[in-house]
Amino acid sequence: MALQATTQTRNARIAWAVLFALLAIAPFVGLYPVFMMKALCFAIFACAFNLLLGFTGLLSFGHACFLGSAAYATGWLVRSAGLTPELGLIAGVGVAALLGLVVGLIAIRRQGIYFAMITLAMAQMVYFVCLQAPFTGGEDGLQGVPRGKLFGVLPLGSDIAMYYLVLAIFAAVFLGILRIVHSPYGQVLKAIRENEPRAISLGYDVDRYKLLAFVLSSALAGLAGSLKTLVLGFATLTDVHWSLSGEVILMTLLGGLGTFAGPVIGAFTIIGLQNFLADRVGSWVTVIIGVIFVVCVIAFRRGFVGELIAWQQRKK
Repeated sequence: MALQATTQTRNARIAWAVLFALLAIAPFVGLYPVFMMKALCFAIFACAFNLLLGFTGLLSFGHACFLGSAAYATGWLVRSAGLTPELGLIAGVGVAALLGLVVGLIAIRRQGIYFAMITLAMAQMVYFVCLQAPFTGGEDGLQGVPRGKLFGVLPLGSDIAMYYLVLAIFAAVFLGILRIVHSPYGQVLKAIRENEPRAISLGYDVDRYKLLAFVLSSALAGLAGSLKTLVLGFATLTDVHWSLSGEVILMTLLGGLGTFAGPVIGAFTIIGLQNFLADRVGSWVTVIIGVIFVVCVIAFRRGFVGELIAWQQRKK
């Protein structure tokens, strides 16, 4: 068993090394850098959501509010206050983490559908604030956000330079989540997901663990939103809309809930479909993605990666 586990770990490391190598050369083999950056931003968002739902068992219906609030904060601070990109990113993450702390303190003591509905209600309040606040641009959103210079030295105007910054941040986030899940703290989160009353009986302060997971997930979602604003140069109400919260659930379920690669694959699949179908079928893309979601729930509930892992285990 130990030899088998070692072999699986080595194979997984090789697979991830190959994947990151392919991502590193992606702009030079014909893949559009802006599309890749957008997909990587949503992959970070999906990984952050998976940390909360896949490894802790908390379903948030309003996670877009953290991405959107950070997107607005970074956009406004970089465009109007003249902050450098790295400070804009830090500020966006800080805003999302603070908002996550507030929402978490209110929602974390409830479970199941009550927890989900509180997060949705809080997200709708954030949407209303973003619609009415004078600095958000209302229905037009924030436009013309410059990428600026990293540390005041490295210009990010080039898509290639920006792409490698996004890729480096994605790699850091992915490895960070990997480390968190495999740490003693991550094991407690999984114990809470599997059997919360038993975790309480073992003496763990479950609310404190769940709150920290919620804030971590919110901060990483905010990082995704801040990066997206720098990549695309704008932040709009779509970033805080409830439908985006639904999309990140779909990304995670489609790829594989509770797996490391699943949310990344799910994000690339959904963003790829949206880009590919938008010019061909217009608004029908929503219907097509809805059908995919139904097929996913009915035919392969574990998602792409989850079904692959289950198939490998059945072979042994």
